[in-house]
Amino acid sequence: MYLVTVVGNLIIILAVITDSNLHTPMYFFLSNLSLTDICFISTTAPKMITDIQTHNRVISYMGCLTQMSLVIIFGCMEDMLLTVMAYDRFVAICHPLHYPVIMNPRLCASLVLASFFISILDSQLHNLIVLQFTCFKKVEISSFCCEPAQILNLDCSDTFAKTIITCLVDGIFGFLPISIILISYYKIISSILKITSFGGRYKAFSTCGSHLSVVCLFYGTAIGVYLMSHLYHSLSDRIWHPQ
Repeated sequence: MYLVTVVGNLIIILAVITDSNLHTPMYFFLSNLSLTDICFISTTAPKMITDIQTHNRVISYMGCLTQMSLVIIFGCMEDMLLTVMAYDRFVAICHPLHYPVIMNPRLCASLVLASFFISILDSQLHNLIVLQFTCFKKVEISSFCCEPAQILNLDCSDTFAKTIITCLVDGIFGFLPISIILISYYKIISSILKITSFGGRYKAFSTCGSHLSVVCLFYGTAIGVYLMSHLYHSLSDRIWHPQ
């Protein structure tokens, strides 16, 4: 599955580069999303494959911090690129005549760079939170994928403060992108409903249907993993730390 993901995304990138008809903002963002997806899965899948082969499911504290930083960078990058693509679809459908002027190459490159720097900022804020509450040197963690909540659970002090700060950072970098996406699609749907012909509506909606599917898949999976992770840690605390 790891090889399928990597090869599939590489094919998308190669197709966008070689086909001049795909040199548009939408496919430019798509190729960057594919590259980010390769980097994102490469932060965890190789470690998991190695653990399966060696039957050794541990990672050092520093290795865990490094992996967590990369996961947050590329995960947030995917989030930001999906937000940028939603804005791209908003301009294409709601302002079609001004689309070539608004979504010029300089703006597209600037949006990708801004997404990257925001992702780094998100990662560094999570690192500061983790390092503020935990400091271990010779600790091995039984996991192939590290996340902030898992590392913070190694420290038993001031649980309420850790939860509040983490939720605040996650809320800022999670709520704002999805809000922009929802607002963009509200405007898009409003514009589509104003089209009188069924064919026109179908053509307009088909241009953003694939992006909407990816957004639902991305956020649906992220929310599922996030909730399952917190449920697992909550049950673990009840089992190992009964009141």
